[in-house]
Amino acid sequence: MGFTVISGPRDAGPGEREVMYDKASGIFDEAGVTDYQRIDVPGRGASESSDGQLRESVQGIVPALQSGSLFGDVSGVLVMDAQNLLKAEAEVIAELVDVADSDAVTAVFAAAGTIPAPLGKTLRAHGSTESVKKFRERDASRWLAETASERKLKIDPGAVSVLLRRFGSDIAALGQALDQLAADGSTVTEDDVLGRYANRPDEPMWLLADAINAGNEGEALRRLADFLEHGHPLVVLAFLEGEVRKRSLAAVAPDMETYAGWVGSAPSSFPVRKVWERRSSTRADSLRRSLDALARADLQIKTAPEATHRVTLERLTVAMCRWLGR
Repeated sequence: MGFTVISGPRDAGPGEREVMYDKASGIFDEAGVTDYQRIDVPGRGASESSDGQLRESVQGIVPALQSGSLFGDVSGVLVMDAQNLLKAEAEVIAELVDVADSDAVTAVFAAAGTIPAPLGKTLRAHGSTESVKKFRERDASRWLAETASERKLKIDPGAVSVLLRRFGSDIAALGQALDQLAADGSTVTEDDVLGRYANRPDEPMWLLADAINAGNEGEALRRLADFLEHGHPLVVLAFLEGEVRKRSLAAVAPDMETYAGWVGSAPSSFPVRKVWERRSSTRADSLRRSLDALARADLQIKTAPEATHRVTLERLTVAMCRWLGR
């Protein structure tokens, strides 16, 4: 019991966030806390009512830190995205941590970056810190081997290579892929992976790509909203960039077999045939404009307040429907 900071990289993606959440769950399990409150701190640019010190979505931290000492039972609270706390909020929470009963409260603060002062210093003084580093492909390769062993799956070396090429270091997507592949048997081959995936296994993403390629703006915006309920904006950008890259490769490939080799898929696979059949309707200017818009959207999402992210992706989606749709 007590206070723990889980410190992740500033550019934490879905994989790193999943590791942070798993570490937090382990801390609560070890402390015997079966029911804890989760508080997701909104971005600093989000418009939200407050009482002058704490925004509405953050106010639950106060009773969570006080309940153990006031009522005699052990309480648990997980504060996700603690790096987004405002200075006034960090000051109030730091005061609560100073007087909280660490034997009666288990609190975990997960942050992608630095927790604002004075809270960060106060938490380090009263508790411990666990770090989550940025995942690279070699880390994902090791994670994949360990996770497959735990699930009693045998993965051929070729399948490992294709999975890493498809999903990179995103262990959240890799875990989802393993769940789906496990349903087909205890051995995963390269052909199994090539036949199932041309990109991420999230169904809403496939539906989003289909809507954009059809030029259906309303359907594309609805699919985007579906994904953003639980997904991260940067995952959408990575997927759309992959779609544009494949169409660019198809546009310059001399034949379908060459294109399939470039993207590491079988020529007979449905995703390869679908992109190849669309190559005649792809204009070089549209691909260039799409790549430029993707780069600007990526910069916007990484530097602008979180409240603007959805609008940025919606504008990008509509533009790509007009540039890439039939």
